[in-house]
Amino acid sequence: MGDRILTLPNVISFVRLLGVPLFLYLLLVAHADVAAVVVLAIGGTTDWVDGWIARRMRQVSRLGELLDPLADRLYILATLLGFTARDVVPWQFTAALLARELLLLGSLAVLRRHGYGPPPVHYVGKTATFLLLAAFPVLLLAAAVPGAATVAGAIGWGLAWWGLVLYWVAGALYVVQAGRLVRAVRAGGAPA
Repeated sequence: MGDRILTLPNVISFVRLLGVPLFLYLLLVAHADVAAVVVLAIGGTTDWVDGWIARRMRQVSRLGELLDPLADRLYILATLLGFTARDVVPWQFTAALLARELLLLGSLAVLRRHGYGPPPVHYVGKTATFLLLAAFPVLLLAAAVPGAATVAGAIGWGLAWWGLVLYWVAGALYVVQAGRLVRAVRAGGAPA
């Protein structure tokens, strides 16, 4: 793994981060729902693109491993808060996703106390993130275009509920992984 900062995947991740405030502006201030759907869809698509480019071009970096999940979490958080404010998703759905993030923050705090950073991203977590980032533009489309509400709503909520379940499964896997590392440190051995 490289320690280079200026790589194409990292640039894509930085641009994704810039899309978060743009999305919030379009959704909450300008009420430009179609443009917000486009920004959200591009942000979700580039989540896959930056990782694919990093592996293909051998530009995987530690910064990229930190930026990518940060951009994912910021997109999910911004989308949830914006959608909750606009009544696109119920507050209970938002609370369920945010509770998982709080669980992981606690787990990360424990890991940091023992000298570890965030655990590597698990494919279940990547799948959950993909499902959520695919669901959000479809849910906004269902809310913004009455003629698409039935079909887009069904597809969007199907993706969202599967994403929520897998998000919690991935969270449980991360907590188990953190527990193993902490037990190994306390036992004086190498991490499991």
